Amino acid sequence: MMQKRIQTVSQTLIRLPQVRSFGVIGDPGCDGLGTYNMKVYAGALEESAKDDITLIAGDLVPIGTRRYYEMVNQLTEIVAENDIYVLRGNHDTGAYEEYYGFSNYGILADGFAVIVLDNAQRKFEEEGLALLSEILAMEEVTQAVIAFHIPVPNRFIRNSVSEEEYARLKEAFLPWKEKVAYLVCGHVHSRFVDEKDGIPLICSGGGGAMIEDVSEEIRACDVNHHMVHFYMENGRLLWRFQDLPHGSYETERKDWVLKEKLEETVKGELMAHLKYLTFADRARRRGMNRIAVLFEALAASEYYHARNFYSVLEKPAAFLDSIDAFIQGETFEYQQLYKIMADYAGEKCAPLSKEAYESAAAAEKIHGELLSKAAHMEEFSEEKIYVCPICGYVLYGDSIPDRCPVCGGPARQFKEFIEE
Repeated sequence: MMQKRIQTVSQTLIRLPQVRSFGVIGDPGCDGLGTYNMKVYAGALEESAKDDITLIAGDLVPIGTRRYYEMVNQLTEIVAENDIYVLRGNHDTGAYEEYYGFSNYGILADGFAVIVLDNAQRKFEEEGLALLSEILAMEEVTQAVIAFHIPVPNRFIRNSVSEEEYARLKEAFLPWKEKVAYLVCGHVHSRFVDEKDGIPLICSGGGGAMIEDVSEEIRACDVNHHMVHFYMENGRLLWRFQDLPHGSYETERKDWVLKEKLEETVKGELMAHLKYLTFADRARRRGMNRIAVLFEALAASEYYHARNFYSVLEKPAAFLDSIDAFIQGETFEYQQLYKIMADYAGEKCAPLSKEAYESAAAAEKIHGELLSKAAHMEEFSEEKIYVCPICGYVLYGDSIPDRCPVCGGPARQFKEFIEE
């Protein structure tokens, strides 16, 4: 029988003398339990298996119905390799206690304590603050982590508890402030480190939810999905952020049958996406806008299906490294692959295929140029991009020709992409 990994906390004080490290995963499920999000979470669980236990820093689910708790629990039990403790987030409503037990509790490990507090309603509960004081007063506790979901006031983001609530928390730990090594939270879909009354505040919400901008200083493009390692070293509790490895969670990729079928499914969903989008375009040209909207919606649905299946197979590079990989693919297509195929189609007297490969190659060359510029994100200045809907050629710059230079389509048909 498999060991149960997710813990249902039934006592406020848990002694784990064998534990010398713990991982923190923030906000796996508040954006929804989609395939992409859950793959990130699975990768975080694998990385956190390097620690003795794992703490989920809230928002394990998008809303606290049994259905979503069962879904995320099933995945967690399959992937997790260490015991998982859950901290209540603002999305963890409903049946939370049925699945995870107490929402205020303390863990006494080897050399440190982790005190978990419920502030999911933007208020610390009295029983949690009383427990905090009780644990910090213990002589055996010399360094502690206070963990909660919603950040206390900080210099990066206003999405926090009030100063009054922080004052209540501070009052509870102040007599033993020297024992408080770290304040740890989630809620923010990014990461940052601040200081509150001389105590490091570590915020991490990169365990599944889509990364978001926090401030001008902390942008989504600078942050990757990640988790946090806490570990004992020379008697001190230390920590570090860990970006999730590019090849994390490979279960499906290692099964050749699943891998092959997933690849086929991606192709099928993308073909359906293209088929519906093409029909929608034809419907619009005939003035049947309501039908066009229907097929555009169906096309979007098929794309999201394809994206989910593809995300299982994908081995994404770090965000800032991804563009370089795309450049290589575009360069190969227009310099080699499409040229070879255009020549072959010409030899076989297949003029439509020849023209399609030649026009695509011309567009791919422009793709490469734009991607090379975009590789230097801060310097990228193209505000408008135009795409010819007839052949797919891409144009950019302050002035564009009256006709597409590849197929001759009129400029009035170009689709404009502009920064909003």
